[in-house]
Amino acid sequence: MSLAVSERAAICDEFERSGPDRPTLCTGWTTRDLLAHLLVRERQPWAAPGIVVPVLAPVTERAMHGYADTPWQEMIGELRGGPPPWSPYRVGKVDEFANGAEFFVHHEDVRRGEPGWKPRDPDPERDAELWALLGRMGRVLFRRVPVGLALRRPDGAQQVVRTGPGLVTLVGEPSELVLHAFGRDATQVEIEGAPADVEAYRGADRGL
Repeated sequence: MSLAVSERAAICDEFERSGPDRPTLCTGWTTRDLLAHLLVRERQPWAAPGIVVPVLAPVTERAMHGYADTPWQEMIGELRGGPPPWSPYRVGKVDEFANGAEFFVHHEDVRRGEPGWKPRDPDPERDAELWALLGRMGRVLFRRVPVGLALRRPDGAQQVVRTGPGLVTLVGEPSELVLHAFGRDATQVEIEGAPADVEAYRGADRGL
C-alpha cells in the first residue's frame, strides 16, 4: 500500500475523530477549512492553482467556501472515496507522487493542531517512503537555506540535501524531518552545527 493510499485513509479517520471545528497547524484554518482545501485540490483542478499562485488565491478561496454548508460526513466521504474520474490524481503514479506528502503532512497538521500531541510510532514502510521523499524533494524544500545541509536518522542513515558554506545536520525520524522540511515547527528535530551556521539555518524559510 502506497503512502498516498494509507495516509488518505488515516487522515479521513482523523477527521472523523476531530470534527469540523478543531484548530490545525495551518494558521487560521480549522479542520473544515483543511478538508475543503484537500477537496478543492483534488476535485476542482481548475480552482486549485490559487493554492500556490497568490494572484489566483481568491478563486481557490471561493471554491473552498463552497463547502461551508456541506455536511461534515459528506465531505469526509468524498475524500475517502478518492479522486473523481476527471482529476489528475486519478492516475496512480500522480496520486502516489503528489498525494503521499500532501496527506501525510496535513494528517499531522490535524493531529498536532493542539497542545499535547505525540509523534506516531515509527513504521518501517511509511518511514522508508518518507526518507525517499526527502531524497527527491529535499533540495526544493530547503532551497532557501544558505548553508550546507544534511539529514540524519537516529539509526545513523544520512543524506546530504545541499552543499554550501558551513554545515547543519538535522537529526530525527523521517516523519519529523519531512514535517520540518515542509515548514512545520511542531516537530521533534535536533539541529546540529556551529552556532553561526545554525543561526543562519534558523533564519531561512522552509517548504514549498
